[in-house]
Amino acid sequence: MAAAGADAYLPHTSDLRQLAEAARRCRGCDLYRDAQQTVFGEGSATADVMLVGEQPGDQEDRRGHPFVGPAGRLLDKALVAAGVDRDRLYVTNAVKHFKFTRFTSGRRRIHQTPSRTEVVACRPWLFAEITSVQPEIVVLLGATAAQSLLGSGFRLTVHRGEVLHLPEDEPDLLGIDPMIVVTAHPSAVLRAPVQRRASSFETLVTDLRFAAGLRSR
Repeated sequence: MAAAGADAYLPHTSDLRQLAEAARRCRGCDLYRDAQQTVFGEGSATADVMLVGEQPGDQEDRRGHPFVGPAGRLLDKALVAAGVDRDRLYVTNAVKHFKFTRFTSGRRRIHQTPSRTEVVACRPWLFAEITSVQPEIVVLLGATAAQSLLGSGFRLTVHRGEVLHLPEDEPDLLGIDPMIVVTAHPSAVLRAPVQRRASSFETLVTDLRFAAGLRSR
């Protein structure tokens, strides 16, 4: 029988610690079968700005914390360059388990993009985090994160540098209508050709600075 999504595992609470504990038991999609653990969001429970990535990577899955691998280190560098204090943010992912395949040797785990079904199955956790934190700005890092909230037809490259809002029905569902900013995932900067990596990094910094500048408090 196919998994029914995270709704069945979601407790009736806005307490982030209780949500994180419940998420560890989530069987809403099949990704839990191969991942080592659920990687829930972390950061300030009253953050003005929430960053949302795609999914945990290899290091995040092993250590149980979001954005602690190579992409996380690059994100930290970009936040410093943008003048943004990570400790004041809430950082999470659209999908809470690591999806991967292995090389034939069986040792190295290679990232795979979550399917639309897996993103939708996990979305109740992201909605719960947004409802709990009540961020003023949500920064969506990469296409999967952007499409998780803005729809499968959303094209990130068309809307960078804009202030966006959730689709019409979602503010009523969440009780909040944050400003949305989209940018590339830090891993895309790491994958960029060497001659374009510096400019890709600067674009990420510019987008993060733009998002932080929208804060009213």
